[in-house]
Amino acid sequence: MHSGVRVGRVFGINIRIDWSWLFILLLITWNLSVVFADTHANWAPGVNWLLALVAAILFFASLLAHELAHSLVARSRGIPVRNITLFLFGGVSNIERDPDSPKSEFLVSIVGPLTSFVIGVVLILIVRAAGRPVGTMSNARHTLEQLGPISVMLLWLGSINVLLGVFNLIPGFPLDGGRLLRSILWSITGDLRRATRWASEVGQAVAWLFIVIGIAMVFGVSVPFFGTGLVGGVWLAFIGWFLNSAAVQSYQQIIVHDILDGVPVARMMRPYPPTVSPAISVSALVHQHVMGTDDHAFPVVDGGRLVGLVTLEDVRSISKEAWDSTTVQQIMTPFEKLVTATETEEATSAWDKLLQRDVRQLPVLRGTELVGLLRRRDIVKWLQLHSKLGNASSNWPAA
Repeated sequence: MHSGVRVGRVFGINIRIDWSWLFILLLITWNLSVVFADTHANWAPGVNWLLALVAAILFFASLLAHELAHSLVARSRGIPVRNITLFLFGGVSNIERDPDSPKSEFLVSIVGPLTSFVIGVVLILIVRAAGRPVGTMSNARHTLEQLGPISVMLLWLGSINVLLGVFNLIPGFPLDGGRLLRSILWSITGDLRRATRWASEVGQAVAWLFIVIGIAMVFGVSVPFFGTGLVGGVWLAFIGWFLNSAAVQSYQQIIVHDILDGVPVARMMRPYPPTVSPAISVSALVHQHVMGTDDHAFPVVDGGRLVGLVTLEDVRSISKEAWDSTTVQQIMTPFEKLVTATETEEATSAWDKLLQRDVRQLPVLRGTELVGLLRRRDIVKWLQLHSKLGNASSNWPAA
């Protein structure tokens, strides 16, 4: 979903940051600096900005703790976790497959909000233990004006983590609350697909409610708890749009797995596809193999052994003037970096590989022998032919 740049590992889990995270980090920092300047006019501007930046970074650290809780419980239940990515809307644990039971779903889902609640309550109690007034939040401005820089930051962090826990418990799939709802429905019905459909429909209803409230706020309507205003309204509507898309995609993923379940790669792969030699020039590749066909990728074979894969994207990576002097071997993806499948492998596994690595095709091997090429569009065609939802290609990810 969100790849991002790898910044480290925690408990063996890769931590990645999407470029959109920088935008929201700056937005939160700017917003907090304005709030601090308004409630503590006697603070130097440098103090406002520094405190705001530290608070924003610690907020994302607490988001990371929230996602780590999900990931660690998932791993303890035997569910692989690829990475955690921080992005525009917070964080996401890239768990490779759905839990295999309602109990696992419930435990993996509930631990995130519980972690946020614990962090929030502990930080608020620290401020209270220091003798600071935190029990008069009905007049938040007056409370903040009485606090020093550290107490202000800790109280904001505590409050925002409590709100984060509450927000994630909203039954809008795929939020944690929506997944909790799905686990309960799954336990009652014994049918993951039906439970996912119902949870997804609730999630879409919640998402559209956010969109409507956000639009109302833009036009000056004051909504309890959310308030009013252009920025807040647009942001809430944007969150609603994101949740609606995520709910639809999550249900679609279940349908895809249902259709592909038990189907071997050999049923839908292109057997013994056209191959090229690593020694030919890029110009020869274009004029002798690419032109006149609809193939976008060619396995590169040397002496009967697969050594790489060359795609149209590889060709585009060099200038046309260099085609004659550049060989396929120089631009191909070498075998060591390829993601491959076997002919007996389930199509569900191959589909996940295609999406996770964001590639359009997988070489299919029998031992070390190339026996086929599985393209994303081959799977999409299979889905269109076997889906009860209709054959429109817009129902499925781009091929």
